Amino acid sequence: MRRTTTLSTGLASLLLVGAWATVAAGSASAAPAPETTPTSTSKAPASDALIDAMRRDFGLTRAGAEARLAAEKTATAAEPKAERAAGAAYGGSWFDADSGKLTVAVKNGASAATLASVRDTGASVRTVKYSARQLDAAKARIDKLAAPDGVSNWYVDAESSSVVVGVVAAKRADNDVRAFLAKARASGPVLVEKTASAPETFAAGTVGGDPFYTGNVRCSIGFSVHGGFVTAGHCGGAGQGVSGWDRSYIGNIQGSSFPDNDYAWVNVGSGWWTVPVVLGWGTVSDQLVRGSNEAPVGASICRSGSTTHWHCGNVLAKNETVNYSQGAVRQMTKTSVCAEPGDSGGSFISGDQAQGVTSGGWGNCSTGGETWYQPINEILNRYGLTLHTA
Repeated sequence: MRRTTTLSTGLASLLLVGAWATVAAGSASAAPAPETTPTSTSKAPASDALIDAMRRDFGLTRAGAEARLAAEKTATAAEPKAERAAGAAYGGSWFDADSGKLTVAVKNGASAATLASVRDTGASVRTVKYSARQLDAAKARIDKLAAPDGVSNWYVDAESSSVVVGVVAAKRADNDVRAFLAKARASGPVLVEKTASAPETFAAGTVGGDPFYTGNVRCSIGFSVHGGFVTAGHCGGAGQGVSGWDRSYIGNIQGSSFPDNDYAWVNVGSGWWTVPVVLGWGTVSDQLVRGSNEAPVGASICRSGSTTHWHCGNVLAKNETVNYSQGAVRQMTKTSVCAEPGDSGGSFISGDQAQGVTSGGWGNCSTGGETWYQPINEILNRYGLTLHTA
């Protein structure tokens, strides 16, 4: 049954909150998702609560927060145009918060006409040694290697024009790690980055709050889709029954992939329904979801989860391979947003645009950390789902 509740208690029955699960995440190699046509962005002004959250988490003035949101929206719209303009010389792109502009990497040797075409989209240009295609190919070769526990992640970094490989600082001298790095360097340009600790999924046992449950596993809902909601794959396997905050039956997991990917979707019935909302948990007002346009690297992003509620940060990298103890999960997006056990499956949103569902990370919301999410458009395409939008 559906309950009526206040912001202070959650609204879990809206099927739009995030929390992690009590299961382990594994490796997922997903093929590139088919191209989607994103839902149009909203022209509505940002809410006062969202502005306040950005002022708190980024140290901005109100005018600065409003300017950044506007600049990110412009950069998001310019990114696909700039990639087309760069053509085969495209080396990746990112949002530069200092300049408020999209920066596009273009391979050395590109013609003056190509550079001019990229600048005509409103983006800044930086010349680099490798194209995105070359870097993606190098990462794909590294993806085929068996990674030891001391290797935490790897991803294409447009700014350094390399594949960055994260290594747990305490394991840097391990023979298996050194052997992996030698093979990785033979695959292409590699930059080694030390990380504080290995990533893990943020699982949690059965506790109160506004979760959903599969057996004794608690997770958070990501985003409503027509007919159900999406969440993390490590929250449960296909066919498992799902119950709500009050343990009443919601539906079943219709599809799940984990490891290799980390996504799942659940059908909704039995008196439950879906709405296009992400919970603000009283920190900000509940956020309407108006589409799924993908934010660029460097953009601000916020996460909603049933354990740690609402936190914000930046997009750090895309198409990253994360090496959980259960195996590697590919095509993930890394952020500087913190999370804790119980937040798995929850919503990542940029402005009013859905971005993905929480998978795992390291650290916590007291000392900081990093969190990865599975991009939403890949999930929608994989299962033929339609995002529920306002």
